[in-house]
Amino acid sequence: MPLDGRPLRDALLGELDALLAHLGIAGEHVLLGQSWGGMLAAEHAVRGPAGLRGMVLADTPASMPLWSRGVARLRRALPREVREVLDREEAAGTTGSREYAEAAQVFYDRHLLRVTPYPPEVAAVFAGRQEDPTVYRTMIGLSEFDVTGTLRDWSVVDRLASVRVPVLVLRGGHDEATAESVAPFTELVAGARLRVFPASSHMPHIEEETAFREAVETFLAGCDAGGACVR
Repeated sequence: MPLDGRPLRDALLGELDALLAHLGIAGEHVLLGQSWGGMLAAEHAVRGPAGLRGMVLADTPASMPLWSRGVARLRRALPREVREVLDREEAAGTTGSREYAEAAQVFYDRHLLRVTPYPPEVAAVFAGRQEDPTVYRTMIGLSEFDVTGTLRDWSVVDRLASVRVPVLVLRGGHDEATAESVAPFTELVAGARLRVFPASSHMPHIEEETAFREAVETFLAGCDAGGACVR
């Protein structure tokens, strides 16, 4: 069931509501969501929660069909020999092979994280997914090249006009969350602003940490004592 199917959507948003309540900030909060976290934040925002004062969406697509279209374009730009390995292993149903993993890594090194070696926290995420891929495969599928999981049809595009708080959209210049996939946020949310980090891919909070932090801090500094962020 896609994220915008009511049972799953409501369950996940219920968890976010419970966290906000537990922290005592449900009545006044600013959300920062990165990638999948930004998708959940957007779902929260379109409900018009009274306590939401602003939102930062980092490397977040507005719809998975737009994400998939952008990723397909980035894949076509990979070296021919890399594409041939991906195509061959996918056709054979052997996406768990070492060859496929190495070819996919070429994409990741361009569009997921342009830092090597990966920092320990990122390496731990990959190791955890390899050990138990249940969540990833349920929500995404076998790989980010072919989204067949529960998120495959997810979109918030048709509900973005209901967002009434300031929004800062952040992405890397080489991000797998392509310009086309984040564009609806700035096109449909009044006053939303975009910042692109030219040397980054999907993790500018790691790749250009200082600039990323400054962008977020500047946005938060626009929140006055009453909690209303300046657009």
